[in-house]
Amino acid sequence: MTKAQRREAARAEALALREKEQQRDKRNRVITLSVLAVALVALGVVVWMILQQGQKNSVDDVPLADVTRPAAAQEDGGIPVGADGAAGTSNEGAPVIDVYLDYMCPVCGQFEQVNAASIDELVGAGDATVVYHPISILDRLSAGTDYSTRSGAAAAWVADKAPEAFPAFHQALFANQPAENSEGLTDEQLASFAEEAGAPADVAAGISDGTARETFGQYVHSATMEIQETEGFTGTPYVLVDGEVVQNWNDPAALQDAVTAAAGG
Repeated sequence: MTKAQRREAARAEALALREKEQQRDKRNRVITLSVLAVALVALGVVVWMILQQGQKNSVDDVPLADVTRPAAAQEDGGIPVGADGAAGTSNEGAPVIDVYLDYMCPVCGQFEQVNAASIDELVGAGDATVVYHPISILDRLSAGTDYSTRSGAAAAWVADKAPEAFPAFHQALFANQPAENSEGLTDEQLASFAEEAGAPADVAAGISDGTARETFGQYVHSATMEIQETEGFTGTPYVLVDGEVVQNWNDPAALQDAVTAAAGG
């Protein structure tokens, strides 16, 4: 080979070597980025599991009497509503309708459809006081989001911070009730419905940022634990008039008749 040919061969060999090194560097970058991506996903899963575990461990099996309850709630944890139309009010001397409910429970939704108008009429006329007991027996059916606890805590939060908005918020939760085995409404959606019901923006913000659950999640859990230990409780809706269970609440006249009987009529 001539000197020029050797120089050209050396140049070609160097170029081939450079291209090979570039390909190796590119391959290494791809591998590194892939490893980092997998690591980030794994880290995300670990963080999510820690957060989920933290949420699950945020409540304890303590008596309802020992936990923070809404200011509007009674000693038994129920949230009363009287003719004034706000949580924490009552119609003195009138029969009491106790309703134990889970905001994800489809049968509770049916109870609302059948009886909400009658309850509003009875309460508005001063003929009864309705007392709502939000509990959480269906967290297991909300795809890991604990919707029953979140929605119950949101209702308690509104009752505590914006009592006049509680009845409308309660109705909105059933009007927009999610299906079982879904994730349920997000905290942001719950906050939006609270604001639409008349709660101030800062109260609604307490739902969306998780403060409501942090404050009243234990209350919902303890109320659930207490009613589940009550003889005769079989599930939600659990409806009583002056302490007597109303079995046939799906008859629109049954609740009215039970109130009339309790009033001595």
